[in-house]
Amino acid sequence: MSTHHFSRRTMLRGLGVTMALPWLESVPVWGDTPKASSPGSEAPVRLGVLFCGNGFHGREWWAKGEGKTLELGKVLQPLNDLKQKTLFVSGLYNAEAQKGNIHSSQTGNLLSGAPLASGGEIRSGTSFDQLVAQKYGQSTKVPSLVLACEASNPSVHKNYSMLYSSHISWSSPTTPTPLELYPALAFDRLFKDEVQRGDKSVLDAVLADATDFRKDISTGDQRKLDEYLDSVRDVEQRIDKAGKKGELQGWRPTLAKPNMDRPKDGIPQNLADHMRLMCDIMVLGFQTDTTRVCTLKLNNDHSSLRFPHLGIDYMIHHLLSHSDTADWLKVNQFFVEQLAYIAKKLDGIQEGSRTALDNTMLLFMSSMMNGSHDNSQLPAVVVGGGGGRIKGGRVLTYRDKPNRQMCRLYLSMMDKMNVRPGKFGDAGEMLNEV
Repeated sequence: MSTHHFSRRTMLRGLGVTMALPWLESVPVWGDTPKASSPGSEAPVRLGVLFCGNGFHGREWWAKGEGKTLELGKVLQPLNDLKQKTLFVSGLYNAEAQKGNIHSSQTGNLLSGAPLASGGEIRSGTSFDQLVAQKYGQSTKVPSLVLACEASNPSVHKNYSMLYSSHISWSSPTTPTPLELYPALAFDRLFKDEVQRGDKSVLDAVLADATDFRKDISTGDQRKLDEYLDSVRDVEQRIDKAGKKGELQGWRPTLAKPNMDRPKDGIPQNLADHMRLMCDIMVLGFQTDTTRVCTLKLNNDHSSLRFPHLGIDYMIHHLLSHSDTADWLKVNQFFVEQLAYIAKKLDGIQEGSRTALDNTMLLFMSSMMNGSHDNSQLPAVVVGGGGGRIKGGRVLTYRDKPNRQMCRLYLSMMDKMNVRPGKFGDAGEMLNEV
C-alpha cells in the first residue's frame, strides 16, 4: 500500500478484518476532491438516539435561559459542561401514543408516530433512524447499529405486546430492528468481516497495513491515527478482560460443567460497565465511519433494571419511577451521564474545524415525562451540532403551540442529513427553529 486510493473510503485491511479510518485532514476519506485551501474532506453527519424508559424526576427535568445563562435541572446536571452544545426541546408529543396510556403503547411508536396494533399483534411504523440508515446503508459497512442494555420482553401487557416497550428502532412496520446486547458482538460487527470470536485482535490483523499507511499522511494525522488505534486497543482489552472474568459473551470457561444451578435470565455483568462499553462502541462506530446511525436503548420502558453500583438495589427501575425520590434522581443522572460521556468523547475528536460532536446529533429522550405515564409532552434534548446546522445553548418550547408533533423534530433532524421524505408519521413540516 505504498500508494493509496481514496475514491470512496479509506480502510485498513487484514485477514478477516476491515477497519475504516477516522476523519483525517491530509486525505479525502469520504471521496471529496482536495482543494488548495482545504486539503481534507468534510466529515459526515451522524445520528445517535439514546432512550431511557419510564421518564424522569417530575420536578427536575427542565431548562431555562440561553447561551451562557442556560440553566439545567438536576436531572440534566451531567450536561453542564456541554450546555453550549445542548438544545432542550419541550412540549412535543406523540398523538398515537396517547391511545393506550400504558408503557408499551407509548414506546413502540416513539420514533415513528405510527398507529400501534393491539391484541398482541405487532405493527408499528418504520422509525426515522432507519429511514436515515436506508439512505446511508450503501456508504457504510454497518447501515445501522442498534444496541441495548436490557433484553427484549416478548410478553403482552394490557392488550399490547411488550415488544413495543423493548424496541425503539423499527426496520419496517412489522419488524423491530434486532438488538445487540453483547459488547463483544457489537464490536465484532463493526470491525470483523464475520461476527465471530477470533484469537487475533483487530489491531494485530491490520498492523502491517496501518504501518504502511502512516508513512503517507501528515504529522498531525499520524498523531490522530495513533490516538484512534489506541482507543480501539483499549476497548479490545476491556472486552477481553471482562471475558476472562466470565462477564461478557465470549468468556472463557474454567470448569468442564457448571458447579451451581442455572442463574435467572439476564445480562451477567455490571450494568455500569455494560453501558460504558456500549457508549464506547457507539463512539468508535462514528469515529471510523463504520456506521453513521446508532440507537442505544439504555433500558426498556417498564424496565426491571436494578442499580447496586449506585447503592440502590431495593427496587427495580419501573417502580422507582413512580416516586420522585432522591434515589430516583440519582438513577436519572446515571442515565444522563451516559449521554454526557458519549458527547465528551466525540467532542474530543477533532475533524477539521469542527469536532465529531459538532458533526453529530445525539437525541436523548423517553416515551413519557415521568413515571405517572404523562406523555402530553415528551422529554427530549439534542446534543451536538448536526454538521454545524444546529445551534446549542437554547430552549425551544412548544407546549402551548399548535402542530407540536414529535415527528416534526425528526423531520428537522433528517433534513440535517439530507433525508427529506416530505412527510413523516403525523407531521408534514419541520420545526424551523431546530
